[in-house]
Amino acid sequence: MRRAAGRGEPLLTPVHLSLRDSRTLNVALAAEGATDRARLLITRGHRRVAVPLAFERHSADAPLLTATVTLRDMRDGVWRLTVETRDADGRVRRRGIAALGDSAVPGTPTVPHAPDPLTGTLVRIVRSRSGRAVLQATRSRPRAELVRFAPRGDGITVHGRLVGAASPPRRAEAVRRRDKVVVPVDVDVDSDSDAAGPGGAFTLRVPLGAMTGAGPGQWVWDFRVDGLPLGRWLSDVRDPSAAYPTPFRVFALPDGALVRAHAHFTRTGAFAVTCWDITGLTREPADPAPRSPALTPEPSAPASAPPALTPEPAKETS
Repeated sequence: MRRAAGRGEPLLTPVHLSLRDSRTLNVALAAEGATDRARLLITRGHRRVAVPLAFERHSADAPLLTATVTLRDMRDGVWRLTVETRDADGRVRRRGIAALGDSAVPGTPTVPHAPDPLTGTLVRIVRSRSGRAVLQATRSRPRAELVRFAPRGDGITVHGRLVGAASPPRRAEAVRRRDKVVVPVDVDVDSDSDAAGPGGAFTLRVPLGAMTGAGPGQWVWDFRVDGLPLGRWLSDVRDPSAAYPTPFRVFALPDGALVRAHAHFTRTGAFAVTCWDITGLTREPADPAPRSPALTPEPSAPASAPPALTPEPAKETS
């Protein structure tokens, strides 16, 4: 005997229900009565994922039915969560899971909902009109995701990947933030990288020489790959600029120029570089022309004093 997807049955109140990084779903429910088999069904239309629920007995608390499942290939739309149990008599019962009450989110360094770092898909636990907990999946639009950047003595190398793109990256550019001056950036496709994922991985070298050569002074530059802003977008970090602080560095370019640059993340996760050519400030000024020594007369020898005139002794007279 089966009941249709839990309709008409009271919802189960979960002991725990959470989702991490849109990939790992954790469920814990109080076990009710004798259960021969229990499964968690994740369904959308004709697609169904069945996950066994493990029976856990605790000494102090009531026994639990628990499951941890990694979500894959979640298409856009709403996915229903249903608990299916079968007792020793073969009676099958299906019940939905009640959505937990919305509590105030504490001010933590991470956001409550984060996309899948590999595919960019965002999956959230939401409440339906009937109060039932369901999964809402939303595919990511194409993104240029920064994996890491490596500052070296002569420049900055950026490693990234395209997410949700139909083809590998073809072009990249640095854009000066104030006036939108554009400097082309060479981009290399790394199809053999483990981090490639959809769209493929890429490596680019920040053109510090061309960026500082576009005009005097200190400027901030943003980056685009195939027209997509480059940054760390697929993360649960609330403020990347505070979580990943980076220092200013001085780079010695191959042409002999010295550039002071700061590669960093903005508050929203965009990758940016502030740079300034300081070559002229570090050079020693040329030595001035030597002066002619001052012509001063040699001191004359002191005039000799005339000999002292001493009277001759008087002759004795007899």
